[in-house]
Amino acid sequence: MDHFPIFLRVEGRRIVLSGGGEAALAKLRLLLKTAGHITVFAQDPAPEIVAWADAGKLALIRRHMTPGDTLCAALFYAADEDDAEDARTSAIARADGALVNVVDNLEDSQFITPAIVDRDPVTIAIGTEGAAPVLARAIKAELEERLPAALGPLARIGKAFRKAAEALPFGRARRDFWRDYYFNAGPAAITGGETAVQGALDDLLTDHLARKARPGHVHFVGGGPGDPDLLTMKARRLLDEADVVIYDRLISQPILELARREAVMIDVGKEAYGPSTPQETINDLIVEHAQQGAQVVRLKSGDATVFGRLDEEIDALDAHNIAWSIVPGITAASAAVAEIGQSLTKRGRNASVRFLTGHDMKGFADHDWATLAQPGQVAAIYMGKKSARFIQGRLIMHGADRHTAVTVIENASRPEQRILETTLDALPTALAAAEMSGPALTFYGLAPREAAQVQADNPYSPPITAQEAR
Repeated sequence: MDHFPIFLRVEGRRIVLSGGGEAALAKLRLLLKTAGHITVFAQDPAPEIVAWADAGKLALIRRHMTPGDTLCAALFYAADEDDAEDARTSAIARADGALVNVVDNLEDSQFITPAIVDRDPVTIAIGTEGAAPVLARAIKAELEERLPAALGPLARIGKAFRKAAEALPFGRARRDFWRDYYFNAGPAAITGGETAVQGALDDLLTDHLARKARPGHVHFVGGGPGDPDLLTMKARRLLDEADVVIYDRLISQPILELARREAVMIDVGKEAYGPSTPQETINDLIVEHAQQGAQVVRLKSGDATVFGRLDEEIDALDAHNIAWSIVPGITAASAAVAEIGQSLTKRGRNASVRFLTGHDMKGFADHDWATLAQPGQVAAIYMGKKSARFIQGRLIMHGADRHTAVTVIENASRPEQRILETTLDALPTALAAAEMSGPALTFYGLAPREAAQVQADNPYSPPITAQEAR
């Protein structure tokens, strides 16, 4: 991030602009919405600028800028549409201590003006750091359509009511009140005008003051394979509302960033054969925060019900009479099989699929290898990298064809995804050569379908073949 987004208070402060043509007009149309004191330097200003000056909306000085003209200015816009003149005026402004924007010159600008969706006092700024102004305008147009015009009046009335709302306890009680206002009571009342909204606010506050504090609750949320676009809408909403997020090691950073900035974030990562947070500690953390009245999101990678030790955590909550709910997520097998263009089941090939773990609490996990070794069987093996040689040995020992297809997908759905196409016979060697360090899922009995075409249609890295891995 080269440009840090902030909202600068310009009320009563000077904003200076040099220029009188189209570039100046474009900036002034936006600046005139502010409460700043605007001064324009232009020898030949456009008629609109003259009209604004005559109406007292800005001060117009019909000459070139000179040193000292930008003293005490918060912002300066160089909009003469002449490189030499823009360089001269921006040098003056920098010397006078103003922040400088040179129109259509990102490199020489100290700040940029984003595309703005205006629902005063609600303001949404959209920036692309100069990379894609057309994209910023497209996003602005979409937001303009989606955000009702009544949003501004609702926010303005709500702002005046904030002092009264302080009668509610700080934190979740106030957030619940304001959420109820902006998404329920306010929009319902605005059709009757601002007086009706004020009455609805008074009634709403009375109602919330009479409510008992909401008890703690734990949501077990499936975080999916890592791509935030694969999160459910409910998972996104709960992350936005959570007081505490207790998350696993494999949760991707883009998903963590969807949580409220004020939420307490607790990493309880586990790593096979590596550093881990004891399960008892995780149970205690969940119980502790829920007992304090927090809305807790226990965020697990993939789906919370698949190899997630969910039952142990639910048992801990039940022992303390704490309410909980489960929000499903896309498990790694579903995400990974989609990336290789295959189905987990197929008529004439396999009527069932096994979800296996490569290891359990005692070490390498044992399974019904004799059945799995039969032709046409398919298994999705979680946490199978370090147990690959053990799995290979058990299957071959029970008669599996050494040439059975095996596909390993690392970081499924993420930008750093890799696909290893190999066979049972070559699996341990190919894995070692590929040096996969991220979370991976192993498909026994499946090969990528036309892998080159599948990969050509998505942004991830090309597949690694067993031959390449060697």
